[in-house]
Amino acid sequence: MKIWHPFTQEKTADAPLKIIRGEGVYLFDERRKRYLDMISSWWTNLLGHAHGEIAEAIYWQASTLEHLIFAGFTHDPAEQLCQNLSKFLPKTLEYFFFSDDGSTAVEVAIKMAYQYFANLNNENRNIYINLAGGYHGDTLGAMSAAGNHSAYHGTFSEFFFETFSIDFPQSPEDEVAALEKLEKFLKQNSERVCALILEPLVQGAAGMKMYRAEFLDRVVREVRRYGIPTIFDEVMTGFYRTGTMFAMDQCAEKPDIVCLSKGITGGFLPLALTVVSREIYGAFLSDDCKKAFIHGHSYTANPLACAAAIKTMEILQRQEIQQNIRTISEIHRKSLQSLDNVSQKRDRGTIAAFAVESVEKAKAITKNMFQEGIIIRPIGQNIYLLPPYCTTAENLEYVYEKLKQYL
Repeated sequence: MKIWHPFTQEKTADAPLKIIRGEGVYLFDERRKRYLDMISSWWTNLLGHAHGEIAEAIYWQASTLEHLIFAGFTHDPAEQLCQNLSKFLPKTLEYFFFSDDGSTAVEVAIKMAYQYFANLNNENRNIYINLAGGYHGDTLGAMSAAGNHSAYHGTFSEFFFETFSIDFPQSPEDEVAALEKLEKFLKQNSERVCALILEPLVQGAAGMKMYRAEFLDRVVREVRRYGIPTIFDEVMTGFYRTGTMFAMDQCAEKPDIVCLSKGITGGFLPLALTVVSREIYGAFLSDDCKKAFIHGHSYTANPLACAAAIKTMEILQRQEIQQNIRTISEIHRKSLQSLDNVSQKRDRGTIAAFAVESVEKAKAITKNMFQEGIIIRPIGQNIYLLPPYCTTAENLEYVYEKLKQYL
């Protein structure tokens, strides 16, 4: 028996570490050695492992209703979750569509954008605009939306639909050039564009690349001049990762569609939402069944996952968690400046990242940190920290001291 692991070259990879339990910021292996989880188990675990209150919420929900077909039916956990989230979303985002994970939330969004125009008898809209280097998931549509500049999906590029990539800006001068290039493209092709899709403020899988809210606002305003909808992929950036509930909270311009997943259940269960404006939703209302959004998943709006998400949203608002988020942000900002032999130091909210001289150096540091009981996972030459919100100041300062040692 052999398990095939994700994002892994099975021939050369080390044997996977077997974890037997988790507790707060720690994971424990078979020898009872503990590890600080500094990447929140692929960015999902907001509040720490085996959180008792979330586990209890799932237990009580499982005793009442474990699952229900969601076509033609509804249930309290789904309705309550949407009601709770609506308090934090822009008032323009009113309609909630459930799916399973970040990839499917994006798949839903890009299909909705295309069918929005098709339902309006404008079927020539088949180009998506993206921000170069972005990552939106591994389903075929999500891969396509990222375009040919993605470092992950080149094998499948012959299947991709057409995209136009906005150059990722490294400076104010880059922003001007990127906007000029976008404007020129839109003047010639706007009637074929279906949607703009991007990760707001931080491109996660690209190596925690960060850009200014002002640039995002100008991009959104430019595409809106041509009546083009905007999709924000907040799968990673949502739920206080950038310091605010959503990254879009730091922007003047809001999207027409937003994708949410990862931390929504506190890392317990898969769940995703694609939330859209009244205008987008309205284009699907018709006496013609073909204009309905014919899309769904077997576990759409699973009550157990919804119960976990409701409890996660409640815990996130507590004063001690909000203070922890601020403390993590402050330690990142302070400690990054004390690191030597690194470049491109950057942080936003609970995300911190920097670059080292080579991929080999990043791997070596990761291995040394792992021996010290600290889990990090570099992206190319970039090392990043994205800890759970239960991480204490002592935990994080210890991690930075070890980083200094191995740098």
